[in-house]
Amino acid sequence: MKLQHKWGKRLAIMTLGATIAISGGVISSPQPTQAATVSASTKADHIISLGKRYMGTPYKFGSKVGQTRTFDCSTLTKYIYGKYGIYLPRTAAQQSRVGSYVSKGNWKKGDLLFFSVPGRPGVGHVGVYIGNNKMLHTYGAGGVKISTINSYWNSHYMTARRVI
Repeated sequence: MKLQHKWGKRLAIMTLGATIAISGGVISSPQPTQAATVSASTKADHIISLGKRYMGTPYKFGSKVGQTRTFDCSTLTKYIYGKYGIYLPRTAAQQSRVGSYVSKGNWKKGDLLFFSVPGRPGVGHVGVYIGNNKMLHTYGAGGVKISTINSYWNSHYMTARRVI
């Protein structure tokens, strides 16, 4: 079995070498920016899909990181991004300082959107942009949900960050 495996590898290498020789040494591959865009878009879709699995999970301010019985806005984002290898700090305010700045209206799926909330100075809420002027987040009654970035959220918008 091992002998067969070694010869299979050698055959693949020889075939690749022959292909390079025949094509004049040029192997076409996607441009790095295209590959990165596809990868980021796919990763965003996976993160959003995972987040949607928790629809209706109760909101609890100060929820413990890592458990999934309850979430607050930042433990939700920390959890779902973390499952795809993207480390986020604990709070929405801290998360608003990672990644790269995205101007309003130039959001892509998977961007983190940050908002002010009554009674707290600065950034107090985070959601995940899912496209079509909607975000996945958790805040108050109903727990994890999808909301339109309507007049309430729009009037409390502060910034956005790209972490994928």
